[in-house]
Amino acid sequence: MNPNILILGAPGAGKGTQSARIAEEFDVEHVTTGDALRANKHMETEHGTPASFMDAGELVPDPVVNEIVNAALSEADGYVLDGYPRNLSQAEYLDDITDLDVVLYLDVAEDELVGRLTGRRLDPETGDIYHVEYNPAEDEAVKERLVQRDDDTEETVRERLRVYRENTEPVIEHYEDTGELVRIDGEQTPDGVWDDIKETVEEEA
Repeated sequence: MNPNILILGAPGAGKGTQSARIAEEFDVEHVTTGDALRANKHMETEHGTPASFMDAGELVPDPVVNEIVNAALSEADGYVLDGYPRNLSQAEYLDDITDLDVVLYLDVAEDELVGRLTGRRLDPETGDIYHVEYNPAEDEAVKERLVQRDDDTEETVRERLRVYRENTEPVIEHYEDTGELVRIDGEQTPDGVWDDIKETVEEEA
């Protein structure tokens, strides 16, 4: 079984963690927009290369992202797609280029997401990520040098979530309308979330 899976969820919902488990369990590619863009940054499209936008610090426009994702999916024998589509036009494009077996939505309340994201701490020496509640550093020397990233402050996090919801609510509604969306309670433990995901994929794919 090599299912085609789309995973949706706000920043902090746990998409990366669960996507890695899906890829391993079902032997499929983990396709993320960021990885696909970096791997194909010099790919020529009629709108330019991804690198021409990335190097200028600009958002890569939808038509270019679409082509990159298309290329990544066409090479995959089964996949879990993470980080795309970010808006309704991308979702409609995705419908045209591939058939999804299941769309998973990790449903997490905003206050829980804020707690997860604002609690993250970075070790600037190693790049390791900790969390003040869920994954605290045990070594005192490490604890003392941990920092909060600028994009993990509460004000920034709430703005990121606002933008996410504004763009992605229509995507969620789209997949609810098509009957492909399965809501997963993302506030369970990671193992609890995984059990629900595994059962859902085995049933749907």
